Amino acid sequence: MLARILAILPAIAMGFNGVMWIINPAGAAESLGMPLLEGMGLSTQAGDFTAFFIACSAMSALAAIRLNPTWAYGAAMLLGGAAVFRTLAWGLHGAEFATVFIIVEAVLAAMLIASARLMKSN
Repeated sequence: MLARILAILPAIAMGFNGVMWIINPAGAAESLGMPLLEGMGLSTQAGDFTAFFIACSAMSALAAIRLNPTWAYGAAMLLGGAAVFRTLAWGLHGAEFATVFIIVEAVLAAMLIASARLMKSN
């Protein structure tokens, strides 16, 4: 049961963000500290962010439903990668250090890894 809970919570959070990119992209962009772009930039921004959040949500949900750790590891790689590459953007390119976002991504990734390990041990 704990494995399912640890996987479904990130699914809910990421799913909410994905839906926000569909129904309110300006609000979704603002919640991530960026302006909503126009033209091709909007297409890229909305398409890529929606895909990221929905894919992460779907993988987390599949992990919880199927009790399959592979799905949890996939979602954890997306979230962990986001935290790592945000940190690289800060270190290499002078981006603002996104402490809150990095912590959230790291915690959600850790939850998914813990979920996967619980699934494997059962």
